[in-house]
Amino acid sequence: MTADVTLYAIATPNGAKASCMLELLGVDYVYHSLSFSKNEQKEAWYLKICPNGRIPAIVDHRNNDFAVWETGAILLYLAEHYDTENRFGGKTATERSEILQWMFFANAGVGPMQGQVNHFLHYAPEKVPYGLKRYTAEVLRLYSVLEDRLATREYLVGDRLTIADVNAVPWVRSAPYSAISLDGFPKVAAWCERVAANPAFQKGLRAPSGDSDMVGKFLSDKPRCEAAFEKSREMMKQQIAKEQADKDKSATDNAPASAITKA
Repeated sequence: MTADVTLYAIATPNGAKASCMLELLGVDYVYHSLSFSKNEQKEAWYLKICPNGRIPAIVDHRNNDFAVWETGAILLYLAEHYDTENRFGGKTATERSEILQWMFFANAGVGPMQGQVNHFLHYAPEKVPYGLKRYTAEVLRLYSVLEDRLATREYLVGDRLTIADVNAVPWVRSAPYSAISLDGFPKVAAWCERVAANPAFQKGLRAPSGDSDMVGKFLSDKPRCEAAFEKSREMMKQQIAKEQADKDKSATDNAPASAITKA
């Protein structure tokens, strides 16, 4: 018997978004692991499914083998076609708008910026300190936005897990691989733990092998973690100091002339 959906992916944050959503919805799916070493994602058969030659992509066999690619589009499609009880989508038009805003924030900001950190940290043929510092600082800024959002709530939108969380957590919880510590973002760290503790979500993170994902393996190596985090902690301190200095300067620049004279 053919599964309802075929997922084409590998065990990366983007791949995990799709597998976690499929598990949360209880969809009958088969996981097709693409071989990047063989450049399978660029083969003609796969480009018919995903013209961009990236992962993940799905084929919905219940919908005449309809193909969907791009993580945000996949999550929205699955929520529309398989979330019959509307557990993970917006309950109202306003809530749906909020979900879309946070999905776009993650897909245009967190994922691409953290991906650049990973490139300069792990894959660049030469060390480019400026690139690594630039993108790490931007990821820290984006995390601060999430920290503010989660200051008085447990999830990004509403009072429950939604596709906005599913879309963001796989990247944010992989911060250790990007040598970024969540020490300065306690609300974000708690949010990641809360979402990842969901049994179905956890199963999606472990797909397709069922083994501990790369984040779990990395965190189990304490010396490696500490060495990696040292730079991001120092960078975080510098960024906080710079932001405070900018605020102080702005306050001084915008203060009435009489107040400055008296001071």
